Amino acid sequence: MRTVLLITAAAMVIVAHAADAPQVPQVPHYALDQSKSTLAFSFVQAGAQNQGRFTRFPVNFDFSPDNLAAGHLEVVVEMGSLDTGDQERDDTLRGADMFAVTKFPQSHFTATQFAKTATGFEAVGKLTLRGVTRDARVPFSFRTATENGMTVGYMNGKTSIKRLDYGVGQGDWKSTEWVGADVGVSFALRLTAH
Repeated sequence: MRTVLLITAAAMVIVAHAADAPQVPQVPHYALDQSKSTLAFSFVQAGAQNQGRFTRFPVNFDFSPDNLAAGHLEVVVEMGSLDTGDQERDDTLRGADMFAVTKFPQSHFTATQFAKTATGFEAVGKLTLRGVTRDARVPFSFRTATENGMTVGYMNGKTSIKRLDYGVGQGDWKSTEWVGADVGVSFALRLTAH
């Protein structure tokens, strides 16, 4: 009987301490609202600034500013969806010497580490482009709003990558004489909470 009382008392102490433990905030899951989001890129070709965008890039984002350790970001870019407004340039970018879309139809960015910065946040993860995976850091801002009774998140940011680090530019396109080495990437995402 004494053993039963000791076990019961120990269980009550454990339950009481668990109730006093700080609660970890839930991390909302967000999915991309594609129709109200943009993923753009910019580059210099023959001395002129050029821009383009991707039209298909599913995003899944688990994020709370109060629980960065539980965050997770997954972005899949359908490389064939690129659009610069010039069919000849688009065909070149999709070709074997640039994005090689037939062989590498998707690029991926996955982040599981997030840090608070002076201007917002930074996602730390891996970018895979043209079959090459490298560490990447992407700064972004994030805010939430309630729209029509639904929680939405707005994620905005920009960064740049060195195209040759990922093998984007083979043959004559390896030279930075005509196409610059840096590619700017910017995004404005509307995400719906699920």
